Amino acid sequence: MSGSKKERPLFICGQCGYESRKWLGRCPDCGQWDSLSEQKRPISSSARRSVATPQPLAGSSGSGQDRLVTGIGELDRVLGGGIVPGAMVLIGGDPGIGKSTLILQLLAALADGQRKVLYVTGEESARQIRMRADRLQIDDNGIFLATENCVESIITMAADMSPALLAVDSIQTMFSEEVGSAPGSVTQVRESTARLLALAKSTELPVLLVGHVTKDGAIAGPRVLEHMVDAVLYFEGDRGQVFRILRTVKNRFGSTNEIGVFEMKEAGLAEVDNPSALFLAERPVNVPGSVVMPSVEGTRPILVEVQALVSPSSLGTGRRTAIGADPQRLALLTAVLEKKLGVTLFDHDIFLNIAGGIRIDEPALDLGVVVALLSSLFEKVVAPTTVVCGEVGLAGEIRAVGQMDMRLREADRLGFKTFLMPESSRRQLDSVPNGSMEVIAVRSVQALVEELFQG
Repeated sequence: MSGSKKERPLFICGQCGYESRKWLGRCPDCGQWDSLSEQKRPISSSARRSVATPQPLAGSSGSGQDRLVTGIGELDRVLGGGIVPGAMVLIGGDPGIGKSTLILQLLAALADGQRKVLYVTGEESARQIRMRADRLQIDDNGIFLATENCVESIITMAADMSPALLAVDSIQTMFSEEVGSAPGSVTQVRESTARLLALAKSTELPVLLVGHVTKDGAIAGPRVLEHMVDAVLYFEGDRGQVFRILRTVKNRFGSTNEIGVFEMKEAGLAEVDNPSALFLAERPVNVPGSVVMPSVEGTRPILVEVQALVSPSSLGTGRRTAIGADPQRLALLTAVLEKKLGVTLFDHDIFLNIAGGIRIDEPALDLGVVVALLSSLFEKVVAPTTVVCGEVGLAGEIRAVGQMDMRLREADRLGFKTFLMPESSRRQLDSVPNGSMEVIAVRSVQALVEELFQG
């Protein structure tokens, strides 16, 4: 009997990358239905079987001081001070949010005449990139552009050119000649990323990838893609808003709590050096349902406006809508107010909004939400020079939050006069800046009502 053994089929989940020898209606790993599809196995390559030579850790090159500084302060902040040589950074975001604009401005900042950068696009033509560069008034000296989809060709170009940075837009359009499936498939995306990752680590070439996002807001392709790269950045914001938030969700070389704030203008993305003043620029004065809360994103305190609208509902059960905050947290805080204060909210529509398009996820937002809800419900104005910050527990107690000194200094710098905080945080506070700010400590939501709304 002659002939080789027939190769068994391989089914891969399009959501998480789970592999199976047979088709399954539901992925055992991520639980998605009808997500497994048959893929061809990648052809083994002898180049990928090269063995690296071990070397002592003490003799390994690399330190925290050799980062590639982009010159865009907000981007450098998010990356932890710059791009590490050999790092692979993945940027995701909604279509039209400004990912390609940010990359082009980044390449222009690096291409100062002494460094060459390579921009590979698989979605747009060279003419389209040229039109965007003209609109952004970018001098293209040092920027080399290639319209290519084949990963092997990109690796060859990078080896011949030796650029300071390689940008690929986008990874979903790339394919490897050694993989039989179509571009954009799970196998192709994973294999293309693996080839570029090997290039980055072997040559210490920083690689920047652009990733598409799904309807749920996650980066398209297998979840393993986010585990392969060194940093994952999400470009957030509503296209109807002028603000854009660059948020870190993974960073092997820096903090994952940092954000960068940009403003979309006619000439591209402009850095926002003082986000607090910008977010509060249009804040209404002497209007119920509005309060200022100091949030901390990484190493930067940002003052944001928390808005609430509590209105009687014509339906049997009121609606709960939250923009920029967790809707489940809003429902929890509403239940606490009903239980501990005896107020009636089940038959009211409640709308919560963090003004400016920013999203706040830390527990310190709780007290701001409670104050804004009560202010709208009681139709009583909170003094415009007051800021509030604290976590609210299920028993109605107000708990301490971290970095209160930093929040206090930022509020004092912007001219606020009263800071309402948890009692336990007041005891831990080192000092009040210049003694000019009044600090009010509260222990529970009942004490909060007595302090702000009675009389």
